[in-house]
Amino acid sequence: MADAHSRATAKTGARIAELRHQTNLSAKRIADCADMDLTHYQRIERGEGHPTLYTLVQIATALEVGVSELVDGVAANDLPSGREPYGYSQSVSRRNRRDLYG
Repeated sequence: MADAHSRATAKTGARIAELRHQTNLSAKRIADCADMDLTHYQRIERGEGHPTLYTLVQIATALEVGVSELVDGVAANDLPSGREPYGYSQSVSRRNRRDLYG
């Protein structure tokens, strides 16, 4: 399982594994179709790897799904500690708060 600071990669890996199980195909078959090393693919499924966008496109193509399906359920609060993205509509209030409190 992934360490505490990478819930996003753990959820992504679990979702990839779920989609693969739905196809009834082996990890080796999906890794082959994705043109990637089996060990690397398995690490991603276990939430131990940090896949790039390119890698996610390869996996999505092999699974015959859209990339968005691989990250379904991943939210901003799943990102590593210290990362706090927010919507553009909140930028003024966040900037003012940062100016006040440093």
